[in-house]
Amino acid sequence: MMVDTDRFLADLHALRRFGAFRTGVHRPTFSEVDMEARRWFVGRLREEGLEAGIDGVGNILGRGRGEGPRLLAGSHLESQNEAGWLDGALGCVAALHLAASGLPVDVAVFADEEGHYGSFIGSRSFTGLLEEAEIDRLANRYHGKPLRDALREAGLEGEPRFQVERDRYRAFLEMHIEQGRQLEGQGLGIGVVTGIVAIWQWRIVIEGAQNHAGTTTMAERRDAGLAAVRLLAAIDEEFPRHCGERTVWTTGRIALTPGAPSIIPGRAEVLFQYRDVDVDVLRRLEAVLRRLVAESNRRERTVATLEAMSLSTPAVSDPALQEALAGAAEALAPGRWQRMPSGAGHDAQYLARVMPAAMLFVPSIGGVSHHWTEDTADEDLALGMRVLAEGARRVLAD
Repeated sequence: MMVDTDRFLADLHALRRFGAFRTGVHRPTFSEVDMEARRWFVGRLREEGLEAGIDGVGNILGRGRGEGPRLLAGSHLESQNEAGWLDGALGCVAALHLAASGLPVDVAVFADEEGHYGSFIGSRSFTGLLEEAEIDRLANRYHGKPLRDALREAGLEGEPRFQVERDRYRAFLEMHIEQGRQLEGQGLGIGVVTGIVAIWQWRIVIEGAQNHAGTTTMAERRDAGLAAVRLLAAIDEEFPRHCGERTVWTTGRIALTPGAPSIIPGRAEVLFQYRDVDVDVLRRLEAVLRRLVAESNRRERTVATLEAMSLSTPAVSDPALQEALAGAAEALAPGRWQRMPSGAGHDAQYLARVMPAAMLFVPSIGGVSHHWTEDTADEDLALGMRVLAEGARRVLAD
């Protein structure tokens, strides 16, 4: 088994031509350039001797000859808007070159991991978690085009959807850029992922009283905006006392109604999330959040309500797969690797529901991702490819 890292890098750089934007790419799901990239990738799979095609939600599956035991590997091809050239694409090309090296590996490319139309619609479809009724409901978050229309325009309408053959695969592997600075900051080349965090997303709505900003005294006000700010400050002060080592929390949106400079906000809507790989930490923070909302209602002249929007489940990487990847990392990059959780969501978290799954990280320069300056040094990409191939060989030999 030999992996050709020069060809791997050549394919990776060839893929970035599709939707090139500055030094990154703009390749939204089901756009013309996204479909061009998918067709190119199918062609490369066929050149390497795999049977390949695109299904009814844009997933690509490249099947090698023969039955199991086999590995499944892959990621996604589309990008965030005006974003990086490696996020997702790296895992797809790495999977292609695992198969090209002669290993018994099938290649999967999952559609819309980036969420232009929905939440992981490709990997959820592949694992049986996406119903036709949801496809009917989904639309593009940026311009509102219904998913059904996008599939028809992409030439995918009426195509069957691939379903995972669980008996065919021993495991799923995904290589990805770290999207953070932990590896680069420590001078490391490889991260063996211990698990993928769960994201707990909440909506906080605060109801006050809209009124004139000049004639309503401070004593009379029921200002939903100030109540929201004070609640978020209390959360930011209290969470560090209860969080885990790698917990993060984010206020992604604060919307005040009516949003005019001379009107006291009568309503505030906050979108708030936190992430961790430990369910106990997630539940502990939920209790803290509920307590702080209750305290706000006792303290303020407004009424705050808390709504859970999505409470996902962490995906722990399979221990045996972790050991195989760790052994490969130590063999090829001794002392230059570490175990680490993933702070972002990935398709692997859905594959982990139906088979053992694990991920491998390579450094991100400056920790940048979801931006066109996202980059990784070629030598780090090549090292990651070699470690992934050696890890896959160890898994198959076990």
